[in-house]
Amino acid sequence: MFSKCGKRNRGLSVIGSLREFVPPSKLPPEEVERALVIGWCIELLQAFFLVADDIMDASLTRRGQPCWYKKEGIGLDAINDAFLLEGSIYRLLRRHCRGQPYYVHLLELFAETSFQTELGQALDLMTAPPHKVDLDRFTMERYKAIVKYKTAFYSFYLPVAAAMYMAGIDSEVEHSNAKHILLEMGEFFQIQDDYLDCYGDPALTGKIGTDIQDNKCSWLVVTALGIMTSGQRAELQACYGQSDAESVERVKTLYDTLEMPLRYHQYEEESYLRLQNLIQRHAQNLPHAVFLNFAKKIYKRKK
Repeated sequence: MFSKCGKRNRGLSVIGSLREFVPPSKLPPEEVERALVIGWCIELLQAFFLVADDIMDASLTRRGQPCWYKKEGIGLDAINDAFLLEGSIYRLLRRHCRGQPYYVHLLELFAETSFQTELGQALDLMTAPPHKVDLDRFTMERYKAIVKYKTAFYSFYLPVAAAMYMAGIDSEVEHSNAKHILLEMGEFFQIQDDYLDCYGDPALTGKIGTDIQDNKCSWLVVTALGIMTSGQRAELQACYGQSDAESVERVKTLYDTLEMPLRYHQYEEESYLRLQNLIQRHAQNLPHAVFLNFAKKIYKRKK
């Protein structure tokens, strides 16, 4: 369902990070296999979230195909499929990692990360309920909270933290240092996703952007609200969260008028510099390559 079309970056980051923490020559084959299994567990977690998220958002496509619940014969049975995806994570961890010194750390990490992501989804849904546009809720503080919990923990901290535990790095200080860097990266990743939802090429992203129609608290709308005139705000109020093509186009025209692409590219440069500073400050005892490898994958991406 997800292996043919996804990039699998989260899962691959487990083995990629582990090889930075432990020299490949010192990694026995069975430990490499366990790292790959844990990577697939993160991919299953991602699939679990996406199947459920698409139902809640009434999305139409995912990775260039109809959403799972939109496929013939599936419908709302997809809810139980999401539960099965989640449940399979813990069966795989038990089968392959039980008896390892880091097993309990992994169980707690996956359980905590799932809860954090679900909190982020709850905040996202409460901030932007369908058919009820309240622009006063779209603040940068709330946006950053949604991003931190809904995206950054599971997409960035989870794979690196799993590799750290496998490498025997269980110090709270070092996990906190890694988290500082990775949550910053996760915030940029979501901002980039918001930008691509509006300005990306669906042929490359595999997804038709619907943030405007879905009344989403995205970086574009939050940033625009901070710089627009009262007249532009009235225009946004009338058009945002509407599903007709004319309203969507009017919002996009408003974004163009406010030079949102230029503002985004400026933000991207600033974010990369901030990330470099965070790595210097917080990764004194951790290999910088772990974080730089992530950065190479996400900065300037088109999909």
